[in-house]
Amino acid sequence: MVRDPLDNPVSATAPVVAAEGEVGGHWVVRARGDLDCDSIDPLFIALWQAVAGHEVVVLDASAVTFADSSFLSLLIDVHQRTQLRVASPRPALLRLLRTAGVDRVIRTYATLDEALAGPPDAP
Repeated sequence: MVRDPLDNPVSATAPVVAAEGEVGGHWVVRARGDLDCDSIDPLFIALWQAVAGHEVVVLDASAVTFADSSFLSLLIDVHQRTQLRVASPRPALLRLLRTAGVDRVIRTYATLDEALAGPPDAP
């Protein structure tokens, strides 16, 4: 039996990057918790490593509880280097993306499955 590399339970003390791995031919990074200038570094590293070897990178944001401008800046930088898809953003994160106008260039999806199946020409 092949183990899903992203099938890791997330504990209360888990780091900002909960899991990473290939799913359906795309690299998926699962983020969690508060993402601000003090906590963003592990996610920055995970996404930049993903950009180096993958045409599509999916950020599973279902467990992101807060994000600030450092998170928005990271998303924009990653989007400029690969096709970034943001899966399952919570309402507060969606509001932040919309307010900043980031939703016009980075596609969001209601679920991880939708993001994995997303069109190759997504913005």
